Amino acid sequence: MESGHPLGIFASHPYAPRAIVTNGLMVGMFDNLKDFNVAAAMGVANYGQMTAGGWMYIGPQGIVHGTYNTLLNAGRLRLGVPAGGNLAGKLFVSSGLGGMSGAQGKAAVIAGAASIVAEVDHSRIETRLSQGWVSCETASLEEAVGLAVAARDRGEPIAVAFHGNVVDLLEYLDARHVRVDLLSDQTSCHVPYDGGYCPAGISFGERTRLLAEDRAYFRALVDVSLRRHFEVIMRLARKGAYFFDYGNSFLKAVFDAGVREISKNGTDEKDGFILPSYVEDILGPELFDYGYGPFRWVCLSGKKEDLHKTDHAAMDCIDPGRRGQDRDNYIWIRDAEKNNLVVGTQARILYQDAFGRMKIALRFNDMVRRGEIGPVMLGRDHHDTGGTDSPFRETSNIRDGSNVMADMATQCFAGNAARGMSLVALHNGGGVGIGKAINGGFGLVLDGSEKVDSVIRMALSWDVMGGVARRSWALNPHAMQVSGEFNSEHAEFGTITMPNMVDEELLDKVLGTR
Repeated sequence: MESGHPLGIFASHPYAPRAIVTNGLMVGMFDNLKDFNVAAAMGVANYGQMTAGGWMYIGPQGIVHGTYNTLLNAGRLRLGVPAGGNLAGKLFVSSGLGGMSGAQGKAAVIAGAASIVAEVDHSRIETRLSQGWVSCETASLEEAVGLAVAARDRGEPIAVAFHGNVVDLLEYLDARHVRVDLLSDQTSCHVPYDGGYCPAGISFGERTRLLAEDRAYFRALVDVSLRRHFEVIMRLARKGAYFFDYGNSFLKAVFDAGVREISKNGTDEKDGFILPSYVEDILGPELFDYGYGPFRWVCLSGKKEDLHKTDHAAMDCIDPGRRGQDRDNYIWIRDAEKNNLVVGTQARILYQDAFGRMKIALRFNDMVRRGEIGPVMLGRDHHDTGGTDSPFRETSNIRDGSNVMADMATQCFAGNAARGMSLVALHNGGGVGIGKAINGGFGLVLDGSEKVDSVIRMALSWDVMGGVARRSWALNPHAMQVSGEFNSEHAEFGTITMPNMVDEELLDKVLGTR
């Protein structure tokens, strides 16, 4: 499949992928949104959008788990929350209740936090209310803040949907000196001038009208609003709020709006921004560097009872005492059914490391072989340890200069094809936008065969550890630790090249003291 076009069916062999998918791969000098939009209009390119482009979209459940992990670890790293604790008594504020951002309220409640999520499109709020993914809605700033603060002070979780603009909400919180503990944003800032960001001061309806009638004026309003947004975030941060960019290109959009002080080097975006992305500070060092990422599966029978059986089998494969990450993920899968996370297919997401994924996959394949469940499709979000090269998100905590390279995602794609995955996918874009990420993904059908057992062993370890190895080479401490353990304990799966550390004393001796 080339950008949605079925090229054909060609002879191969039993271990070859059944489907090879690419989406929107532009030649370098044309790899920008303007040229992509022209190609898309002509029907020769499409927007892969990560898991959807890899035929593995399971609705917002995936980002619920990622946001749950992000919030918990942010609390532990920045708010003094103990290793086994949750976010009771903490206030989380953000914006967006759309396709991906709609997970925020649900994740905050599962993590124990009080939260307010602003949304300008009322239809999005209605969807989340009908799902039970937000607790209540209001268009009153006073009521929204009052409900959330009261719940916070009682130590109770709540997800308040505020029907209004996030800039107004933040300025209200700032003016009244309300303590905000965690602060983020999930507006679609990879396309801020195409309607992804609604400027403060106008309604959602007016935003839609301006997009059709006066895009130049709309663009000017977006830039002014982004500057206001940034300024109030900085005021709240100085009061103690911990802000993180949630991978939606918010910081890049602020920079593009003319706010040069957001750049670390004051000139461009290559060295990152003065505020962190959630991968840079949280998900990268605490999860990706260890190999933990969004492993997922779909019960192809469509039976709810099959999903229930796989949940319990996966839970049996996790040792909650091994690491804090395992404890969090054990609680997640234990409570998954109760939290009513399924939207559409009978699917589940569960953050796991390389050998956690392998253990669960082998268990599932054995269950299929024994006739306990129907066939299962394994996959993952491409937002993972080794799946995506994106300097503003997935690879933002890789600081050896290779964060701008797309080698890892391409190697992931090719390596998974070589090791027998059922489907391999490579595409441009994802949530941060065209030209800002290359994503490699896979799908593997568990049919109960011995052949699939061997693919699980070869391919799942490669898919994760290729990313850990790249992070280790960049001298990320946790990745170096995990790579060393892989070499000493799992040599049958390969050997990771370890970086040679500089001997500072020898350098001083040879070159003279600096």
